[in-house]
Amino acid sequence: MEITGNYVDIFNREIFPAKVTVKDGRIDTVERIEARCESFILPGFIDAHIHIESSMLPPSEFSRLAACHGTVATVSDPHEIANVLGIPGVEYMLNNSEETPFKFYFGASPCVPATPFETSGAVLGPDEVETLLKMPQIKYLSEVMNFPGVVNDDPDMLAKIAKAKALNKRIDGHAPGLRGDDLTKYIHAGIETDHEAFTYEEGREKVQKGMKILIREGSAARNFEALAPLIAEYPEMLMFCSDDRHPNDLAREHIDGHVRRAVAKGYDLFDVLRIASANPVEHYGLEVGMLRVGDPADFIVVEDLKEFKVLQTVIDGKTIAKGKKPMIDSVRVETPNRFHTSVKKTEDFFLERCAHTEIIHAIDHSLITEEEIMDFSSGKAGDVLKITVVNRYENATPAVAYVHGFGLKKGAIASSVAHDSHNIIAVGCSDALIAKAVNTIIEKRGGICAVTEEETEVLDLPIAGLMSDRDGFEVAERYAKLDKRVKEEFCSPLSAPFMTLSFMALLVIPELKLSDKGLFDGRSFHFIDNCRID
Repeated sequence: MEITGNYVDIFNREIFPAKVTVKDGRIDTVERIEARCESFILPGFIDAHIHIESSMLPPSEFSRLAACHGTVATVSDPHEIANVLGIPGVEYMLNNSEETPFKFYFGASPCVPATPFETSGAVLGPDEVETLLKMPQIKYLSEVMNFPGVVNDDPDMLAKIAKAKALNKRIDGHAPGLRGDDLTKYIHAGIETDHEAFTYEEGREKVQKGMKILIREGSAARNFEALAPLIAEYPEMLMFCSDDRHPNDLAREHIDGHVRRAVAKGYDLFDVLRIASANPVEHYGLEVGMLRVGDPADFIVVEDLKEFKVLQTVIDGKTIAKGKKPMIDSVRVETPNRFHTSVKKTEDFFLERCAHTEIIHAIDHSLITEEEIMDFSSGKAGDVLKITVVNRYENATPAVAYVHGFGLKKGAIASSVAHDSHNIIAVGCSDALIAKAVNTIIEKRGGICAVTEEETEVLDLPIAGLMSDRDGFEVAERYAKLDKRVKEEFCSPLSAPFMTLSFMALLVIPELKLSDKGLFDGRSFHFIDNCRID
């Protein structure tokens, strides 16, 4: 293979016309030429932290969409499927990823479940984590979400961290809002990265204490604007990630979106491209080429250095995408799953209102929620709906609470994607509609749905209740249709209502969340009563 274009050397910080020759899957020569070239050749992009399952696609199908945006590799935490299926779920991701030339690098999930305050389909203790870490495909210990456990010397968490250290594996963090002495202790435990910083001040403190910051722009949580100023100050300490990206957003853009925005803001081109490629390669020790002679031939050709429209994506010398068309075929996939609950009745979702009721306030573009107190006796409920989490692994009484921010004027929505234990979560305008939505998910053994009294629209997710077995572009189209309907017909003001819904059960993110066992305060790490007692 020979490709000519403007060669972007991110290490020597120069651009020149060149002919790049590929032999046996590696860069054989880079020859300067005297020619006018229109396109640019640069290293491929890397998502430094993503849960592939959030795309609702298995790795083989995810790769077909991501490659169209110049992504050649991901650092992937499989804890979504691990919470449902345990080690066999992780093995499923590893095996499926080998069906594609795309470069997936997986971690061992130390927080399955994320907390002991919810029901998951599996538990990974220190021995199970060690088993995963010893697999050659596992590159690192993925996000240590139980940061209070680390700060308070929880023996289980410290044992898992010790296993990673003994095997010389990198350790990822997850510490939203953690500052001061507690942050220092968390870092000293061996944790090296964080993708949860949501203010510039928080990100700057973490960097100054030696932690690498992943600037996240996902479907629900978006921290690019807050953290982008760090690019000018600490480019060597940064990486780009999406964390969670729904299929319609993945079809639209990926890490190319981070790069485009950063360059448009005036940040140094070479710094931005190193953040998007070389920094994760160097930190995690990835076998991804950086367009140097002798490297694996992993690179992209783009139309310009402003919009970064991808013309060609190459991995190991093979073209895997041309423009918006993947050159990777879909493969048949298995559909392992775990659903052991029966249909629910309308009365299962009854919840008594009290004078001072705790309300979860959902915030657009954020995983953080706020605590509100509602006095229902005033007769002014406003935009307050019921939310429920239903145990999908065994028959149990649904947990029910109130939520503000979804703004539904009709219908109900439900999903079996409910981070991180992935029970069934639903919000709706009446108990009957909530029951209908929940039962739709139970009957389908996984999916997302929107229901009214007359209609039911559902996207099946038969792989662990998290992923589809259909063509990725079809899944993106169907998801976009559902999402649009909820925002327009159901009148939700949220930019990503299903993604936001899925995080209402993530207990490790403050302030209030709901697990299948009850309303939970993520600040004190305790259950609280729905009725506040002053």
